[in-house]
Amino acid sequence: MLMLSCALLAGCGVLLQQAPGSLQVRGASLLAAGRPAQLHLGLDCRLSGPMQDALDHGIPITLRIDLQAGRWPRALVSTTRWIELRYFPLSRRYQLRETGNDDVRSFATPAHLIAALGSLRIDVPAEFAALPATTPLTVSARIDPGALPGALRLPALFEPAWRLAAKDFAWTLAAR
Repeated sequence: MLMLSCALLAGCGVLLQQAPGSLQVRGASLLAAGRPAQLHLGLDCRLSGPMQDALDHGIPITLRIDLQAGRWPRALVSTTRWIELRYFPLSRRYQLRETGNDDVRSFATPAHLIAALGSLRIDVPAEFAALPATTPLTVSARIDPGALPGALRLPALFEPAWRLAAKDFAWTLAAR
């Protein structure tokens, strides 16, 4: 009986490790008054056990952010940006940066890193600044399996623990 209880508890631990993380777009707005235009994005994120383990071992986790103006299939303007979450074990610092941008935010704990996803400022092309106020906008966010090292790409495609995608978030420019 004791062995059965231990086996069940161990099995529960394995199942928890396979539980997917969660990602949700809490809010988004486009500030088009300045140059360049900026997407203000709030994400709520919880990494799964394997994702957090990978991050804690120095493997970057990259989120793909897609912003589209207009309705599919006729997008007026669209852009894709990547947000990289990274840990440097030697300095014991977590970092958040937009790929292609020199601005790096550094954090002491993974909780602070994840909390920083709640207030992202992402530069977008100038074409977004010229859109009419009634233009529908859609933003989506998900993990980018192609940015992972080769050994993790296949698990990221098929294992539930590596699923991390937010439902599309839609609004109009007039709703600033």
